[in-house]
Amino acid sequence: MTGNADRTERPPPDAELGDIARYVSDYVVDSDEAYETARNCLLDTLGCGLLALRFPECTKLLGPLVPGTTVAHGARVPGTSHELDPVKAAWDIGCTVRWLDYNDTWLAAEWGHPSDNLGAILATADYLSRTAVARGAPPLTMRDVLTAMIKAHEIQGVLALENSYNRVGLDHVLLVRVASTAVVTGLLGGTYDQIVDAVSQAWVDGCALRTYRHAPNAGSRKSWAAGDATSRAVRLALITLNGEMGIPTVLTARNWGFYDVLFGGRPFAFQRPYGSYVMEHILFKIAFPAEFHAQTAAEAAVRLHPQVRDRIDDIARIEITTHESAIRIISKSGPLANPADRDHCLQYMVAVPLLYGALSAEHYEDAFHAGDPRIDALRERMEVVENERYSRDYHDPDKRSIANAIQVFFADGTHTERVAVEYPLGHRRRRAEGIPLLERKFEANLLSRFPASRSESIMALGLDQQRLEATPVDRFMDLFVIN
Repeated sequence: MTGNADRTERPPPDAELGDIARYVSDYVVDSDEAYETARNCLLDTLGCGLLALRFPECTKLLGPLVPGTTVAHGARVPGTSHELDPVKAAWDIGCTVRWLDYNDTWLAAEWGHPSDNLGAILATADYLSRTAVARGAPPLTMRDVLTAMIKAHEIQGVLALENSYNRVGLDHVLLVRVASTAVVTGLLGGTYDQIVDAVSQAWVDGCALRTYRHAPNAGSRKSWAAGDATSRAVRLALITLNGEMGIPTVLTARNWGFYDVLFGGRPFAFQRPYGSYVMEHILFKIAFPAEFHAQTAAEAAVRLHPQVRDRIDDIARIEITTHESAIRIISKSGPLANPADRDHCLQYMVAVPLLYGALSAEHYEDAFHAGDPRIDALRERMEVVENERYSRDYHDPDKRSIANAIQVFFADGTHTERVAVEYPLGHRRRRAEGIPLLERKFEANLLSRFPASRSESIMALGLDQQRLEATPVDRFMDLFVIN
């Protein structure tokens, strides 16, 4: 045998694949806090999707690939009349919930939005429930959906704790595809071995580049990339259950595996085993539809608004003190080309609430930006600096703060107080303050799409943990259909 020949024996699967499959197959979630948080996450995520339906740039991407096509026992897309196969339904649900950058967030070495996985979970659970009812079998319940959400959050979040994909130019939607593939294969009845095979397919797909999230290429793809990832996950799960083989050493294969090709030869590091930690610590976007590294900055700016609104022309300098990740990801100067560019610009998300005392989805639109030249004038007077403690506390597993501070200096030498906000409203440390506001956010989003009577019925069910968990998935989804 020549010395450089590759050996052909198929090895056992990578341990990382087995850990994920074992967690999906065997782990019993016993945390009441996780289930209650998952319920709040479900409501918030659906509400974000409903609100996105007000924007034509989102709705033009929805519906069957062939116009007019319907699918028998198809999955529903909340807030629409679409009845689709689960692959396209996952795309549509995932697209709507991410469109406005308003659903939950996870920040660690890598960041992302674990509720993006709801596209795959809801589409698959609804399709399975409708086909089961059609043949006289029991449907899945919303308890099954919440369990899948907890596990998808955990897989995505734990993979992100110690592993920075963005530092090698890769986009975090990779983790959505991996997590969704794992839990959807489980929902579809996949065995441990089938989950391993399906997850290997998710990894071998490689990874989208982050190009579309950063200047000068930031654009609307970042709003549908997660929907695309959840859709691909459902497809991979289905073909695996149809007998497609896996790729056992997709991560560790010499030269051709994920680690060597895309991760600089480094294996993943793990801070903790899979459990329910991520759902319990998830960050909700309550106050602002803004990239999460800027949530506390926007809150500080709102607090400063009364002190500066009558002195805008006198502002000489605005100092934003922040953490390293915010500087690397969302600190921008120069022209902002579209809404996706603006909601990833720290300076823009400070300027608007300083001027208006608020920050909403409409504030990112082209017409609004073009209509107020003061926004860019303020951006030009901003200085962004790092506070090393803020950066350390951002990574501290017992804190996970996302701190920002703002101080405004005027031409006459006076200045405002320095307003610092270390934990955003959606943080676990502010749950008591935040959850009532999260419920109000959901109610307002319901009313953006449904009449008051329907909104009240959905709201009553959504706030009742026990009744919601017992509700069949297909009946729950019927509440969101528009005929």
